[in-house]
Amino acid sequence: MINLFEVAETNKMIEQENLDVRTITIGISLLDCMDHDIDVLCKNIYNKITTVAKDLVKTGEEIEKKYGIPIVNKRISVTPIGFVGSNACKSTKDFVKIAKTLDRCAAELKVNFIGGYSAIVSKGMTPAERLLIESIPEAMKVTSNVCSSVNVGSTKTGINMDAVKLMGEIIKETADLTKENDSIGCAKLVVLCNAPDDNPFMAGAFHGVSEADCIINVGVSGPGVVKNAIEKCKGEDFGKLCETIKKTAFKITRVGQLVAQEASKMLNIPFGIIDLSLAPTPAVGDSIADCLEGMGLKSVGAPGTTAALAILNDQVKKGGVMASSYVGGLSGAFIPVSEDQGMINAVENGALTLEKLEAMTCVCSVGLDMIAIPGKTSSATISGIIADEMAIGMINQKTTAVRIIPVTEKDVGETVEFGGLLGYAPIMPVNEFDCSEFINRGGRIPAPIHSFKN
Repeated sequence: MINLFEVAETNKMIEQENLDVRTITIGISLLDCMDHDIDVLCKNIYNKITTVAKDLVKTGEEIEKKYGIPIVNKRISVTPIGFVGSNACKSTKDFVKIAKTLDRCAAELKVNFIGGYSAIVSKGMTPAERLLIESIPEAMKVTSNVCSSVNVGSTKTGINMDAVKLMGEIIKETADLTKENDSIGCAKLVVLCNAPDDNPFMAGAFHGVSEADCIINVGVSGPGVVKNAIEKCKGEDFGKLCETIKKTAFKITRVGQLVAQEASKMLNIPFGIIDLSLAPTPAVGDSIADCLEGMGLKSVGAPGTTAALAILNDQVKKGGVMASSYVGGLSGAFIPVSEDQGMINAVENGALTLEKLEAMTCVCSVGLDMIAIPGKTSSATISGIIADEMAIGMINQKTTAVRIIPVTEKDVGETVEFGGLLGYAPIMPVNEFDCSEFINRGGRIPAPIHSFKN
């Protein structure tokens, strides 16, 4: 039974502490759209998406009005296009044609992003998947709302180093092709290890082949709520701190569960999962860095930062799984630089480096996220950064990701402005010692010994 105190408490979290539902994402299977003719395939994709998701934005707005809960984004994820286009696509231009179709769907439906321009190549690449990857730079240039992801490794399969090398080159090319807009194409492109099939957050969202024909996944976020709860524990021991974060995560997740169930009922689409990731925004008071500093750090990046993030991530998950039986996606804490004012401040004051961020990714939900680096950085160095992050995910049996932006014609000391939820970022220095001989070995890094579970 919900009492008046809980209603007032939730209202306070929404009005004063930036609690919101970050996204309602409809996952749509495109398997029944496949065809040998590219024009027929594109027509099938357009018809399927615009039919299934036609009421998504309207439904989200109605839920906002009914419950007073802000729903920031309405999004769509689709079956990885590297698979869907395998019969029809004979060139990169064919894949770009699909990307334009997806962008047209997003514009018509008024969703902010559509994810799934993706390839799953953790053990090897089909000819079609290689074509899709090679088409990514042009696809990111000619579309506004399409997000791309490539899964290059997993605990079960190891790391496809041919794909890692290729992605370093693709990221550089994407940056150059979109240099007029500060290389923003790279902000819509992420490289993953252990990518989940049900992630509602961009840029890594796609509709996995294990999913139903269509599904509702909801991502809920509330770093401001968690920060205020942590501030009330000043001077308390870690037991009290952890209990407070856990209880707060429970309350946040219940709000997401309510929205997910309501959206599922109104759209007549099955409810999939709640992703309870704490995803920051550039807004003041909506920062993961503030949560960590509230635990007693002078600045993010100081000794103790990784331990503080581990506490936050674990307690958020513990509280969430008590609130919903269907927690999935990524779930935990995101640490993007450009989207978190506290992280930006820590970079600018010299407390937070790329190497410290990499250490933090061992215990967070994702990885190196929305980090701007000098445009002169070589593709081999970018591949080396990707390989390091994929190894963390593979060995630790967790999702890791790299969304890094080598901003063409900009260097350390300059700032890049992306706008909106993507925020802005200072250009961070990168270790310039060469790793090209290592990257050029090619082949596949074998799966770790603990991958054998049968």
